[in-house]
Amino acid sequence: MKINIQTLGCMKNINDSQQAGALLEAYDHKIVDDPRDADVIMVNTCGFIDDAKRESIDRILNMAQLKETDSKKKLIVSGCLSQRYVNELTEEMPEVDCFVGVNEYENLPQILEEMASGHRISMARNYDKGPLRHMERKLPENPYVMHIKIAEGCNNGCAYCIIPKIRGPFRSMPMEDVVKEAESLAKAGCKELVLIAQDLTYYGKDLYGDFVLHKLLKKLCRIDGIEWIRLMYCYQERITPELIKVMAEEEKICKFIDIPLQHASDPILKSMRRKTTKAEIQETIDSLRRAIPDIHIRTTLIVGYPGETEEDFEEIYDFVERNKFDRLGVFKYSREEGTIAAKLDDQIDEDVKESRLDAIMNLQMGISLEKNLKKIGRSFQVIVDEVEGVSESVTSKEKSESESNTADKGSKSKNLSYVGRTEFDALEIDNTVIFTSSNNQVYKPGDMVNVKIVDAFDYDLVGEEI
Repeated sequence: MKINIQTLGCMKNINDSQQAGALLEAYDHKIVDDPRDADVIMVNTCGFIDDAKRESIDRILNMAQLKETDSKKKLIVSGCLSQRYVNELTEEMPEVDCFVGVNEYENLPQILEEMASGHRISMARNYDKGPLRHMERKLPENPYVMHIKIAEGCNNGCAYCIIPKIRGPFRSMPMEDVVKEAESLAKAGCKELVLIAQDLTYYGKDLYGDFVLHKLLKKLCRIDGIEWIRLMYCYQERITPELIKVMAEEEKICKFIDIPLQHASDPILKSMRRKTTKAEIQETIDSLRRAIPDIHIRTTLIVGYPGETEEDFEEIYDFVERNKFDRLGVFKYSREEGTIAAKLDDQIDEDVKESRLDAIMNLQMGISLEKNLKKIGRSFQVIVDEVEGVSESVTSKEKSESESNTADKGSKSKNLSYVGRTEFDALEIDNTVIFTSSNNQVYKPGDMVNVKIVDAFDYDLVGEEI
């Protein structure tokens, strides 16, 4: 069968879709890019907050329309939305042929056989309690930046979050399997390795009795071919001195860390069931900046949490103003059924949430511009993500030569511009560097280029190749 896989949501969903693609190809199915060409369309959904749920529903309905012109086409809905609402969706969306949860990907070959026999399928099992198993993945054509899901699930039990009920308890992948996968990715051309989990710093507690992310990082830093290692979703209370020491000592670890703090008011943190305080958060931030002076800290915040007073909001606003986070995202609190916070009194009006979100994002825009302006005149290593203007300014011969990063001196490659990132920025969510080549060199995504910054904007930089 020809199968089209569409992925919504986070990098963990992308990981799941890649595993599904590899498994289906092993059973002689073909993965296709265009849903119109597919016998089966699979939509891997997100069901974390209201906006994500609406996006998933819209995509499902759009794909269902393709069945109106091709009665033989089948539609599978998988992922978090399906896991969370499998019974309701099965009843309300008869146009979908199969609903499967986040634990059913390894059963897809058998599911396809049952669907071919005319059966409508609906299944969403709970996770087993064993370690996370390594599975092969279908890689993109140029896997220069790849993520590894080193753990699944979560044990934190934050009051606003439904993830533990969707993804189950925290389960680490054995260290040797993570290293094996990273080595395989490096051989395939991966230069930037992004480590992901619902709580990265909890890694290893279930398998080894202790938090051992720092030990895993040391092993990963020894892999040839990997240039950058990026840490996403690190909970503040487990950013240990040992982890900070490894981050400071190992050159391959990006001077970047993603810490989802969510708030800075102690009463709100307590209500959220976050296992930390404002003072402890501040100490961790200060420790990171003392040990790694150029570190860029990314965080996310929630505004409009139930019971958040004006004083609570002013506290988080002042906290952002004081700490000047390098990268920051803000979410309006989403009241999710099945969570502790959904039952709390003092729910905040939407217009108040919106105004608080706007206030912090306006503050952050100024902080970001201030930090970017300080980069003018400095030089950074930049990884190329996009090449602009190739079709207009490069001949077919030069395109061919770009594969080996060479071009005739008389080529028009000087007209090319590139979009890339420093080590301080995660792909697709953080700042970019727009630069031009100064030596008629033609680059491709994944190439590393030394760039001098010549201009700056709120969230992006402009540079020239050195």
